[in-house]
Amino acid sequence: MTAEELYGIFGKYGAVYQIRLGEKSKDTRGTAFVIYEDIYDAKAAVDHLSGFNVGGRYLVVLYYQPAKFQRRAEKEEKQNELDELRRRVQRKKAQIAANGDK
Repeated sequence: MTAEELYGIFGKYGAVYQIRLGEKSKDTRGTAFVIYEDIYDAKAAVDHLSGFNVGGRYLVVLYYQPAKFQRRAEKEEKQNELDELRRRVQRKKAQIAANGDK
């Protein structure tokens, strides 16, 4: 699907500021990022286009929520810190046990 085709589909719900197609890598193949000039137009597109069939493929339309993604990133970071602390404690316990055996 081309950017022009996406403009035709998404433009029905408001002024589209930008469309970026995903790269050809495995992670982003088949994705596109549509940016509207008005938040209410974006909401209308999500409400009307999610599940819409285009060329035998169904659209999954999501509304980007930066705060939600930020919380998820912070949670993952805290989990990584906790995992690292657990590894340190385990190493320290192993050192103490090894020194106690001598």
